[in-house]
Amino acid sequence: MRILLFVVLFVAAQLSLAVPSIIPKPPSLAASSYILIDANSGKVLVEKDADRVLPPASLTKMMTSYVVTEELAYGNIQEEETVRISVKAWKAEGSRMFIQEGKNVSIKDLLKGVIIQSGNDASIALAEHISGSEDAFADVMNQYAAQLGMVNTHYNNATGLPSKGHHSSARDLSKLAKHIIYDHAEYYPLYKEKAFTYNNIEQNNRNRLLFQDPSVDGLKTGHTEEAGYCLVASAQKKGMRLISVVMGTRSDSARASESQKLLTYGFRYFESHELYGQQETLQTAPVWLGETEELALGVKDGAVITIPRGQKGNLSIEYSVDEVVKAPISKGVEYGQIKVSLDGEILIEKPLVALHDIKEAGFFARLWDYIKLFFYSLFS
Repeated sequence: MRILLFVVLFVAAQLSLAVPSIIPKPPSLAASSYILIDANSGKVLVEKDADRVLPPASLTKMMTSYVVTEELAYGNIQEEETVRISVKAWKAEGSRMFIQEGKNVSIKDLLKGVIIQSGNDASIALAEHISGSEDAFADVMNQYAAQLGMVNTHYNNATGLPSKGHHSSARDLSKLAKHIIYDHAEYYPLYKEKAFTYNNIEQNNRNRLLFQDPSVDGLKTGHTEEAGYCLVASAQKKGMRLISVVMGTRSDSARASESQKLLTYGFRYFESHELYGQQETLQTAPVWLGETEELALGVKDGAVITIPRGQKGNLSIEYSVDEVVKAPISKGVEYGQIKVSLDGEILIEKPLVALHDIKEAGFFARLWDYIKLFFYSLFS
C-alpha cells in the first residue's frame, strides 16, 4: 500500500504572483506537414499532419549518416578507412560530392560529403562499403528505423532519390534527429559545417538557417519535385534545444523561413527545466529488516519538462511512497511514484526507484524489526 506524502507547489508563497499562461496560436505554415519538439523532454509544441506519409528526399541521408556513425561507434569501420568508388556511385544523379570511379576516399570525407554536400554519390559509396550493396544497406536502414520507433518510414535507397514506397513522416524524422544529436554527439558538429571542399570543389551547406541564425546547428535539407523543399533544423538557446521538421514547402527560401517561424515560436513562448537529475534523492523511506534504516528514492533517468514560459511557479508535485519497505532491496526497484502537473495536466508520471542496494540485517536485528512491524501494522 502506498501513502500520499504531500503536494509541493513551487514558490508556494508567490503563487498569486505567477505569470499567467498567455500563448498565441501556433504559426500556420505553408507546408504539407510539420512538427516542433523539445529535444530534451520530447514535448511536442506544434504539429500539423505530422504522421502524414511523404517522400523525404535527401532527408533520407540523415539515416544514412546515422547508420555510418553507428558502424563507427561499434568499431566496424574507421574514419581513415578508405572506400573504393564504384561506377554506380560515380554516376549517381542529383547532388554530388564529385568523387571519381576507382578512387579511394576516406570514410571521414564521405561522411562529410553526405552531411554537408548532400552527395548522392557519397551516400551510395558508403552504403556499398558497409553492406555490399545499396539494397542491402536500405534493409539495415529499415531495421534502424524500426528500433527508433519510426513507424511511418520505409527506405528503398540511401539517397532519397524518388522511389515508390520510399517514405517517412515529420514525426519520424524528429525522432531520428534526436538520436543523431544525442547518440553520437561527437559527430553532430558536422551538421553545422557551412561548407566542405573535396576534389578542389567547395560546396556550401544548403541549410540557409546556418547562415542566418547563430542558434541553429543542424541538420539537413531535402528537395525533389515530388517532395518539395524540406528541412529538419535544430537550435539551442539557454540550454533548451528544439527540433523542427518542415516538409513540402514551395522553395529553398520558404523552407528556411517556415522553419524559422517554428523555432522562434518555441523559444519565445516555452522553456525547459531539468527538475531532477539521475541518482538525485527526491524522497526517503524507512526500511524494515535492513542493514540501514533509510532508503533513498529517485527517478531512474531524471526528469525534464517543457512548459509555457513563466509557469514554473504553478507546477504541483505529488509523491507517493510505499508504506512498508522491507530489505533486501535491489537498486532500481520501484517503491513509489512522482507526479508533476500544471493546471491539471499531468506532465510527468514516473516511478520512484531505489537508488542503492540494502542487504538484510542480522538475525536479532530482523527479529526486533518484526516485533516493531507487528505493532506498527496493528495500530496503523
